[in-house]
Amino acid sequence: MQTEYQQRREALMSKIGHGVAIFRSAPMAVMHNDVEYNFRQDSDFFYLTGFNEAQAVAVLSPHHPEHRFVLFVLPKDREQEIWSGYRCGVEAAKEIYGADEAYSIAELDEKLPQYLEKSDRIYYHLGRDRAFNEKILNHWQSLMRTYPKRGTGPIAIEDTGPILHSMRLIKTEVELELMRKAADIAVEAHNYAMKFTAPGIYEYEVQAEIEHIFRKRGAMGPAYPSIVASGANACVLHYVENNRQMQDNELLLIDAGCAYNYYNSDITRTFPVGGKFTAEQKTLYELVLEAQKQAIAQVQPGNPYNLVHDTAVRILTEGLVELGILKGEIDKLIEEEKYKPFYMHRTGHWLGLDVHDVGVYQHGDDNPQILQPGQVLTVEPGLYIVPDTKPTEDQPEIDERWVGIGIRIEDDVLVTPTGHEVLTAGVPKEVDQVER
Repeated sequence: MQTEYQQRREALMSKIGHGVAIFRSAPMAVMHNDVEYNFRQDSDFFYLTGFNEAQAVAVLSPHHPEHRFVLFVLPKDREQEIWSGYRCGVEAAKEIYGADEAYSIAELDEKLPQYLEKSDRIYYHLGRDRAFNEKILNHWQSLMRTYPKRGTGPIAIEDTGPILHSMRLIKTEVELELMRKAADIAVEAHNYAMKFTAPGIYEYEVQAEIEHIFRKRGAMGPAYPSIVASGANACVLHYVENNRQMQDNELLLIDAGCAYNYYNSDITRTFPVGGKFTAEQKTLYELVLEAQKQAIAQVQPGNPYNLVHDTAVRILTEGLVELGILKGEIDKLIEEEKYKPFYMHRTGHWLGLDVHDVGVYQHGDDNPQILQPGQVLTVEPGLYIVPDTKPTEDQPEIDERWVGIGIRIEDDVLVTPTGHEVLTAGVPKEVDQVER
């Protein structure tokens, strides 16, 4: 993996000329009092270094003759390591992580100026850490004050995001191998959850089985809080209480994925708790499934990203009109977004080191991102017949038989040179496959 991280750093440095890029590790997050959450590294920092400790800074200086990659890290401290765990330390930062030079984080203020003063700009993402932002700004302002005498130094601070995040959007083969592993583990967990689910058990019991498989198979844990939503709970998009007892003749919506070496999977399936759809559930389920299939078919290199969403919206809107849940002319309903009371989210997002991964979807108005090989996105249409939805001119009073049904079907899809690959195809979704 160190070769992979080095290649990423070299690719970034080739794009910043005589600039210097600075990256700050994620901070520790407090759960309560003196108890902290498990540490999760900042994705940009991990992408470039593979370093998994807090209180670290990475500096990339492509123009420096010897120190192109520098790490500032916590030094070895036997007493602290007994309490809080192993530290890499300064020497291992060079030996293991490939830094050309490494220092204690306590030396940052002393050493950083020597890497900044010969650069023509600083690449740094302002906004994540207020105190560190001020530190960088103070160093920059100090150098700017001497700029008239020296004629060198960084004249601007630029966000690293546009460059780095366009790199992260296209996955390498190493990244795809990790994402396939994350997908395979989540597939196993979803398949087991379908078999385990039965009337009378609680949502949290299903959650426990899913997350047990995540850890048992070597994942770091859930990629995000697992959603296990039965009955009308499925109409709450980010329902995470997971504390209801499931009943027969209801649907169960499970939205759960895992993180494997920081790379994420994200799968949603909806299926009948008791094994058989009611007529109304089956009708809406088949509509969502058709929307997903047609949306996935649009995942082709060269297609605009928004075509995936637009395709799903049209299928769902046509179906809602046919069922009498909406009324009106299809194009007008879509233009005026009359479908949104029943389908209020987008059809997908980028997936990678972050569940909602970095990378733009639009390059300004009417200029969508074009799908390219190596991108991974979710495709996740849904329908949610929310209780107490008020009737309107385009939306008649909803027949009670539809009310409280929530359905979403989500897969992780890789754009390939010739089309696409569904990484999570191992979880069944056809009606005759999910019924039992």
